[in-house]
Amino acid sequence: MPEAPDVAELREKLARAAQLLFFRHHMQPGAKAWELRRALGRDYEQILKLLDAELEKLGLTVKRVSEGEENSESDRYFITLRGHPRLSDARTFGWRVDDMAMLTVALAHILSRGGKAPLKEVERILQEKFPRWRVEATIDRFIRRGYLSEDEQGLLYLGWRAMAEVDQRQLLGLLLGKEKAEEVRAEEGELETGTRS
Repeated sequence: MPEAPDVAELREKLARAAQLLFFRHHMQPGAKAWELRRALGRDYEQILKLLDAELEKLGLTVKRVSEGEENSESDRYFITLRGHPRLSDARTFGWRVDDMAMLTVALAHILSRGGKAPLKEVERILQEKFPRWRVEATIDRFIRRGYLSEDEQGLLYLGWRAMAEVDQRQLLGLLLGKEKAEEVRAEEGELETGTRS
């Protein structure tokens, strides 16, 4: 029995949306809002919600990141992991442990400085543990991949990809030991209630 025309058209649009978001365009993953509107129609956001529901079964999600003012045609949509990968998984994605450490330090420093930090300052901090040539090459790669951005004054700030893939609050909480302190308090509470009974 053939599918109804509306269902067939919807399946076709879902497949087209997945193709646009899974594959790279101009060296960056995903697609801009205007590209999706042109390919899928005005109801592209509804199609992306349906795609997100399907991707949830696979542990993936559709993310939207504003590159300037919110809800503009230049917003980028792409597919990323739902939740956090394990360290062993991150290695299979092509990340070296020292690259992850450098990105973590750079992001933490930028966030601690209110969202912007001088490039030279970030390089100086990283050069305390890594060779200069490695730091410069790695920061350039982070900029190309969208994790960091640099303005004309030489200030680094979070790129669109870091805003989409990194939970900033959780990162700072982990670095400050917030999660560990909450676990300790919870364990102490359990001990107190355990000793009373």
